[in-house]
Amino acid sequence: MQVSRNVGPCGTRSSTVNKNACVIIPSVNTSAAAVYTPVHAERTSVLAHSLTKRAEDMTGSVDELPGAPRVAKLPRPSPRTSLRMGLPSKGRMAEDTINLLKDSALSVYKPNPRQYIASIPQIPGLEVWFQRASDVVRKLRYGDIDLGIVGADMFAELADGDPDLIVCHEALDFGQCKLALGIPMTGKFASVNSLDQLRDMPDWTEDTPLRVVTGYHNVAKRFFASKGFKHVVLLSADGALEAAPAMGSADIILDLVSTGVTLRENNLKEIEGGNIMDSQGILVANKRSLLDRPGLLQVVHELIERFDGHLKAEQFYSVIANMRGDSPEEVAGRLLKAPGLQGLQGPTIASVYMNGDGSAAQHGFYAATICVRKKQLYSAVKALQKLGGSGVLVQPMTYIFDEEPQRWIALLKKLNLDPKDFAQWRLVGWWVLVVGRRLVAVIGSLDGPPLHALHGAVQGGWGGGMLR
Repeated sequence: MQVSRNVGPCGTRSSTVNKNACVIIPSVNTSAAAVYTPVHAERTSVLAHSLTKRAEDMTGSVDELPGAPRVAKLPRPSPRTSLRMGLPSKGRMAEDTINLLKDSALSVYKPNPRQYIASIPQIPGLEVWFQRASDVVRKLRYGDIDLGIVGADMFAELADGDPDLIVCHEALDFGQCKLALGIPMTGKFASVNSLDQLRDMPDWTEDTPLRVVTGYHNVAKRFFASKGFKHVVLLSADGALEAAPAMGSADIILDLVSTGVTLRENNLKEIEGGNIMDSQGILVANKRSLLDRPGLLQVVHELIERFDGHLKAEQFYSVIANMRGDSPEEVAGRLLKAPGLQGLQGPTIASVYMNGDGSAAQHGFYAATICVRKKQLYSAVKALQKLGGSGVLVQPMTYIFDEEPQRWIALLKKLNLDPKDFAQWRLVGWWVLVVGRRLVAVIGSLDGPPLHALHGAVQGGWGGGMLR
C-alpha cells in the first residue's frame, strides 16, 4: 500500500480537500484482501479502494505510487486548425443534447451512424465529436476538443477545479438530477435521518471506517473531508450501486438520484444534508482555446445566444387579446396596473379595424400583445377577460433574444475581455484579435491614408482593450 497526497485528475494538485485529510490509495496490484493501515492523520482519514483503477485514482509522482506511470503535466494537444465540440455519445444525456441543439435550430449532420465525427451545417468549421461523457471532460482538459456539453456532476468529478476549464452555460435545462447519499432504511441506520447523525455514529473507527461505494471519488473526498468525517473508505463499482449495502460490501452509497424510486425500491433513503450537488447539462470550454483559437469565441457566443433564446421562450406564451379603450395609452395603462399582465417590458398595443357601413374600415378595438409565463397562463387570461378582453389568442414562443445574453457578458469578464471591445471586434473579424500588436507594427510600417486610419483604429479601439 502506498500513500498518495491530495492529487487530482492527471496529476494536478487539488486544494479543495481538508488539509488534515489522509487519502490512501492501494498500488496497481492491490488484491481484494488488502489491509488498510492509515498513516498519520490529525483528524480525517479518507481512503479510496478500487479493484479496477481509473486513471483519476492512480495519478501521482513516482515516489508516491511506485510502479505507476508518472504524470507531471497534461500532454500538449496535437496541432490543428479546426474547432471541435464534444457531445455525449450514448444514453439519455446524448438524446437530450441532440434535442436541445435541434430546438435551437442547430442540426447535427452525421453521414455514417458508426462514425464519431459529425458537423453542424449552421456553424461552418465546427467539428462535432461524439465521446463518452467522461471523455468529453478529459479531452477538454487535454485540449483535444475546445468545448463540450456534459453533466455538471461529471464535470465536478473529472475537472476537479482545473483553472483551464470554464463553464460557459451552467443551466441547459436537461438531465436534471442530484448527487446524493443513499442510506439503508433498516438496521443500525433506521434512526439516522441527517448527515450529522451519520457522522456521529460510534461505529466509524480507524479499523471499521464508513464504507461508501461511489463512482465519484474526487467529489466524495472533498465532501466528506469538508463535513468533518474522520474515518471513511471509498469503494468503486461499475453499476448497481444500490445493491452494495444489502450485500454487505458497503455501508452507504453516493450516486446520482433523479426521482428516488430506485433508492426506495432497494430499501435506501435520502437524509438531510446528504445532497452533495444538483446537476444538469452544462456547456464547458477550454480557456486557452477560447483565447487562442480563431473563431471559437464567435461560436460560443452563438451557442449561448441560441440556447438562451430557446430556453427563455420555453417559459412563456404569447397572448393576444382584443381590448376596448379610448386610446392605446389608456389600454396600456390598465394592463400595466394589473398583476401578471405587464409582459417582459410592457404590452404592445395596435389598432384593430372592422368593416364599416360603407367601404371604409372603422376602428373598433385595440389588440394587446403580452408575454405570459406558462404557469400563470390561466390566471392571466381571466385577468384579461376581467378588463374587457375578448378573442384571446395563445401562441407558443420559439425564441426570445435579448440585446446581449448576460451569460456571454459574464464569460467575457472571466476571460478578462471587455464586452465593448469585443462588440467592436465583431464588426471587423477575429484576425484582429489573433495577430494582436503584430498587426499594429505591420500597419504602422506601411504608408497611405487608409492604412494610417486602420493603424489608429487598432491602437485606439482594439489595441487598448482586446489586444492588451
